[in-house]
Amino acid sequence: MAPTLHDVARLAGVSIKTVSNVVNGHPHVRPSTRAAVERAVAELGYTPNLTARNLRSGRTGAIALAVPDLSLSYFAELAGMVIARAEERGVVVLVEQTGGERDRERELLRSPRLGLTDGLILSPLGLDATDLAARPGAYPTVLLGERVFDAAIDHVTMRNIDAAQAATSHLLASGRRRIAVLGAHEDDGEGAAGLRLQGHRAALAAAGVAFDPALVVATRFWDRSGGADAVRDLLARGVDVDAVFGLNDTLALGAIRALQEAGRRVPDDVAVVGFDDLDEARYSIPSLTTIDPGRRWIAQTAVDTLLGRVADSAPGGPRVLAADFTLRVRESAPGLPRR
Repeated sequence: MAPTLHDVARLAGVSIKTVSNVVNGHPHVRPSTRAAVERAVAELGYTPNLTARNLRSGRTGAIALAVPDLSLSYFAELAGMVIARAEERGVVVLVEQTGGERDRERELLRSPRLGLTDGLILSPLGLDATDLAARPGAYPTVLLGERVFDAAIDHVTMRNIDAAQAATSHLLASGRRRIAVLGAHEDDGEGAAGLRLQGHRAALAAAGVAFDPALVVATRFWDRSGGADAVRDLLARGVDVDAVFGLNDTLALGAIRALQEAGRRVPDDVAVVGFDDLDEARYSIPSLTTIDPGRRWIAQTAVDTLLGRVADSAPGGPRVLAADFTLRVRESAPGLPRR
């Protein structure tokens, strides 16, 4: 027969209640007692009866994560980090793709599927504040992303403006002045593109460099082909550039490819900076200088915040939590003054 709580308690020499506290991760257990229980659990091969525990608690032991598109490296890596943190906390993650479409995001908020989970981590692109206000109020939800809604929901985000300003300032410090920006979106003042463009312009203004709209290229998609096509468009129009700031890493990686095809050396002729610090940024040739926006912290904080709301133990009302960022200086923009 499978070992029980009674068996673990007997072997560890503690009460059943103490074993339960250790198994359920309660913090107020003496380290020596916790170690004794954990040794007994390992020796007996005890596994908690999650079904019975969830029935008693009224919880499912699962949370939902909804992102626009898992084919995009940023969201795939973020999802992996969320799943890893959830596993550490003893819950599983059900992943949904929304395509960033408002109707699909709204449908998700009303979907009976959410009844299979205790809460939702949502990265919305199409929703507005009225959509969020109409969601079931008692269902714990944490938002990810740039758009800060006027809604009573926890929001974990990144410092887009400050980070983009740091990226452009890095290029300016190396003597670059004709900095192209790839990935702009029209009417995107509150999204990632708009906020990062604000940061870029702030860096130019601080350095006394005039903003040139001809250096800003809109792209429909934030992928490699979008970055490559944007650079080809700049070169075809004869726009002089000595640096490129891709508003995400995949745009920047596509830009490097197009520059190399055109015989432009990176970084000697054109320096390139991205944003996101994807895993592949370290392995491109040249390796990509980029902004690490704190994705791991974002993923871990989102899970911890959501589970705090599920357990009704999170402090105070809804909060907006912003990650710190780091400029990862690599070969594509080493930061040395041009010779």
